[in-house]
Amino acid sequence: MRVIEYSHLVTHVKEMCLEANCILPKDINDALERAQQQEESPLGQSVLGSVLENAHIAKTKTMPLCQDTGLVVVFADVGQDVHISGGLLTDAINEGVRQAYKDYYFRKSVVADPIERENTKDNTPAVVHVSLVEGDQLRLLLAPKGFGSENMSALRMLKPAQGIAGIKDFVVETVIKAGGNPCPPIIVGVGIGGTMEKAALMAKRALFRPIGSQNPKNHLARLEEELLELVNKTGIGPQGFGGTQTALAVFVDSYPTHIAGLPVAININCHAARHVEVII
Repeated sequence: MRVIEYSHLVTHVKEMCLEANCILPKDINDALERAQQQEESPLGQSVLGSVLENAHIAKTKTMPLCQDTGLVVVFADVGQDVHISGGLLTDAINEGVRQAYKDYYFRKSVVADPIERENTKDNTPAVVHVSLVEGDQLRLLLAPKGFGSENMSALRMLKPAQGIAGIKDFVVETVIKAGGNPCPPIIVGVGIGGTMEKAALMAKRALFRPIGSQNPKNHLARLEEELLELVNKTGIGPQGFGGTQTALAVFVDSYPTHIAGLPVAININCHAARHVEVII
């Protein structure tokens, strides 16, 4: 049994929040540079130049990439031989978030009740998804999820007969409906199969994949390529001003499902695809 101290975990989460909010991952930054080179619209090229300049300023001055510092989402893969000493895992995550958003003056965007809408004033609670895995390590994937893109996400329970064509139509329809709202070029996570909630979780976690990676299943890798091509043919372009670079990537994940179902969830991320991973 490996012991991880509660206070140690709090510190990790706090620093993860700082890094995620202020430093764009290298794969995203590189993809934006390629998009600028490939963009056919002069306005689109200019917009992408501003996006890259913003990322540079945020990194060098340790400032948020976006004024919406999001609702923190954490995927925690907990090794079965790990024990958190001194408190609960979810409490440690929320304490790390609380300290980060207070000490680094990030915008606090969380309301305690979706109807009454009173701000919690510390950006907690985070949304935490815990999985038990083999080993004695704790893997944390953290993303401050802004709602300009989150609000553009969608779920549909397709009929099995709609198949690949139905999936493609749904993804393209969702992207077109979103337009410039999620601050393209976007990253699109697609979860196929399982149940309603499983599809949504897969779509969310898919957004953590590095740009350039492919699904190990050949038919899903082909689907990712085809969807990216279709999305970029919509002409929405950078920030919705028109162009050829509407998305940087489309990531697809799947899970076995019922004979009568074809759940499909789409989770969209903006160009500031903020996320960080730590293995403790």
